[in-house]
Amino acid sequence: MLVDSHVNLHSERYDEDRDAVIRAAREAGVAYMLTISDKLSSTAAIKAIADSHDFIWRSIGVHPHYADEYPALTARELVDLAGDEKVVGIGECGLDFYYEHSDRAAQFPVFRAHVDAARETGLPLIIHTRDADEDMQKLLLEEHAKGAFTPLLHCYTGGPALAEAVLALGGYISFSGILTFKNAADICAIAEAAPMDRILIETDCPYLAPAPMRGRRNEPAYVAHVAEKLGQIKDVSLDKIAAATTENFFRLFARANPSDTDE
Repeated sequence: MLVDSHVNLHSERYDEDRDAVIRAAREAGVAYMLTISDKLSSTAAIKAIADSHDFIWRSIGVHPHYADEYPALTARELVDLAGDEKVVGIGECGLDFYYEHSDRAAQFPVFRAHVDAARETGLPLIIHTRDADEDMQKLLLEEHAKGAFTPLLHCYTGGPALAEAVLALGGYISFSGILTFKNAADICAIAEAAPMDRILIETDCPYLAPAPMRGRRNEPAYVAHVAEKLGQIKDVSLDKIAAATTENFFRLFARANPSDTDE
């Protein structure tokens, strides 16, 4: 039994066969999924997907790519939207200094609003960070000193210092199909060092299809390849990876109750 902790099922790339993609994931042993918010205007579409399947939960948040579109975003708005029982996390949110689709100056206040919302709700903070390790680490340490919240570094591609800092804050790290890429030695080393009780797996589909699916549209069913690679890195069985990452998911996303599903 596997959990894909980060899917983007509302993507237009699934418009022709979304139900079939979800069925294929279940047939591949993916028992649960978390479908992620990229911006508030996507909320209705994401909610419809989660509400249609008792084994799919959702988050609420604004990706840093869209920070420019939400200059007045407040924690209160996020907290209110997170009142739905199917919302189990805040994000994805964060800092992206690689693409910079939004100005850096605009990304910081939007991210801080998410931090405040995570702190108030007690829901995990799902973090996207790219080429922003130093700023991210500084911000998280500053904000954590104001009051605790639990960070999750999703689809991690940063360095060891940020990973170690987040783990020290009681946070988690999620690994994607990037682990299977030929140039992923640094990320594999971080995965090897990360404690078994702090790791999750994901596809971040429809992006970043793992080997041997490179070049295809990614799907939740392919998270099995991530689990297999993570098992090789940590020298444990696939069953142990599945059990650990599933247990970790439900510990972190405590509002996602598997007993409420048909499993």
